[in-house]
Amino acid sequence: MIDPVALAQALIRRPSITPADQGALGVLQAALEPLGFACQPLRFSAPGTPDVDNLYARWGRAGPNFCFAGHTDVVPVGDPQGWTVDPFGAEIIDGQLYGRGATDMKSAIAAFAAAAERFLAERGAGFAGSISFLITGDEEGPAINGTDKVLKWLAEKGETLSACVVGEPTNPLRLGEMMKIGRRGSLTARITVLGMQGHVGYPHLADNPVPRLVDILHALKTRRLDLGNAHFEPSNLEITTVDVGNPANNVIPAQARAVLNIRYNTEQNSAGLKAWIEGCCALGGAEVEVTFEDGAMPFLTQPGRFVAAMAEAVAEGTGRQPALSTTGGTSDARFIQAYCPVVEFGLVGQTMHKVDERAAVADIHALADVYLGMLRRYFA
Repeated sequence: MIDPVALAQALIRRPSITPADQGALGVLQAALEPLGFACQPLRFSAPGTPDVDNLYARWGRAGPNFCFAGHTDVVPVGDPQGWTVDPFGAEIIDGQLYGRGATDMKSAIAAFAAAAERFLAERGAGFAGSISFLITGDEEGPAINGTDKVLKWLAEKGETLSACVVGEPTNPLRLGEMMKIGRRGSLTARITVLGMQGHVGYPHLADNPVPRLVDILHALKTRRLDLGNAHFEPSNLEITTVDVGNPANNVIPAQARAVLNIRYNTEQNSAGLKAWIEGCCALGGAEVEVTFEDGAMPFLTQPGRFVAAMAEAVAEGTGRQPALSTTGGTSDARFIQAYCPVVEFGLVGQTMHKVDERAAVADIHALADVYLGMLRRYFA
């Protein structure tokens, strides 16, 4: 039987910092193939981005197809000397598994595999349905050659996902507290106000862009976007940087720049937010350049039979009834939601991306129990 902790250790010992796989997907493939999974390694490319390795594995050909999704890539460790242990040593100390990816999210992938093995052993070869794994090496990076392209490849091949669970860490403090049923959208705006450089003693011979940028940002920041709704908290706009690049105190600069990001709920849409920002940028007749980057669109998996079944599995496996949340940043669920219902449930996220990232061994075993319960309920 697959020990989820041992498999998590094997995965952590592969230093798969985005976009390098370092054999991590091969470790998972070696665990799945003896169970009867047909494994398809997939490498995707795009101009200006590194090639990325991904894996799609499927047991069975019949529908419905229940998919476990996640990523084996991890963020850099920072200063290794700041860690208590080797960041890729996967040591267990006082019941905690240490290592980059222990929480986000190699332990969840190991729990996927352990749950699938136990479920298939219960149901036998006559099981009418499919279980699949969609695992990318490009979630922590630009996410261009990862899950999005795997999903498009599956669609071209006629592969259909019926439902999906993503193993991102979702719990604030204790396993079982929270399950994600949606995510907010993300929109970045880059604003440049153009002026005319000049001497501060002769302002009439120059055009200072800084006050105009301040006015624009004030107009953007003082509007309350919405009050949220039953499933989402209010949308928020945050100014992340303001730059002039002017080392002199006696020179009026020629340009002033700012970057802002909006995390928005289903009360908003990208087109409307862009039009509003452009309108604010036109205030006062300033010459302004603005560009936009859509990071994600908001989505919600409506509470119903699927969500209820997944929440019941969490409650059974952890003893806690999970809150149905849409908080936090973005994940690859933003791609999957266009193809099938998707929820997210994983470990406690307190140490993800931090020095001494770690997960409780007991939680890893409990997570495998939760995923097994999800399979049992979905295929009941």
